[in-house]
Amino acid sequence: MTSVLKSKATKLFLVLAGFFVCNALVAEMIGTKIFSLEKVFGIDPMNWTILGVQDLGFNLTAGVLLWPVVFVMTDIINEYYGAKGVKFLSYMTSGLILFAFAIIFLAIALPPNDWWTNISGISDDSNKSLANMNLAFQKIFGQGLWIIIGSLVAFLVGQIVDVFVFQKIKQKTGESKIWLRATGSTLVSQFIDSFIVLFIAFYIGADWELVRVISVGIVNYIYKFGVAILLTPVIYLAHHLIDSYLGDNLANQLKEEALLK
Repeated sequence: MTSVLKSKATKLFLVLAGFFVCNALVAEMIGTKIFSLEKVFGIDPMNWTILGVQDLGFNLTAGVLLWPVVFVMTDIINEYYGAKGVKFLSYMTSGLILFAFAIIFLAIALPPNDWWTNISGISDDSNKSLANMNLAFQKIFGQGLWIIIGSLVAFLVGQIVDVFVFQKIKQKTGESKIWLRATGSTLVSQFIDSFIVLFIAFYIGADWELVRVISVGIVNYIYKFGVAILLTPVIYLAHHLIDSYLGDNLANQLKEEALLK
């Protein structure tokens, strides 16, 4: 084990993989909360009308805070460890997400203690009290089956598309134009991701009309598009830090090998 950790390339992969998996898992767990992006900045909701669907604004799941980071990590891993490295982590992460939800549903099914259910959630402040802690636990962690399926399918498809577009652009541009392959692949993959998760979770799994799915997907993608552009400098910073850590020779070797994987 000590000899393995002496390799800078191995240690870097472990750090990137751990951060990648952690972000994906946390994004799934916090995805049940819907927040208003406009309120974060103290402005009124947009109230757009798209394709005849009214009152649309940036009402997003809390998971979107981390998914852009996941896709940036995807591009960095792709750059140094190739398509196989990204696919391996994507499949492993999907399995871990399924495992996490299986444990969560098992926890939900456990019979609650009466004191914890009826007393521990009660506070002197009526605005902070919870009448039923077990119900609150179920509501927060008990995501619907179709939402879980939709998010996992969207994640896997998005990752595969991201890898494909990234590699194709890099084959054309070589080491230049990092922004094009990183941001371009993210924009394409996030476009597909935005609509797949809504289609499966709410068109197939609920009673949304297709036009509402498309309209909400457009709003979500506008947010993801903007974040992807804003994160472009972060990718250059990450490249600089990784190249400095690995050294030019090892960094170039990994990048050349990544194109062949």
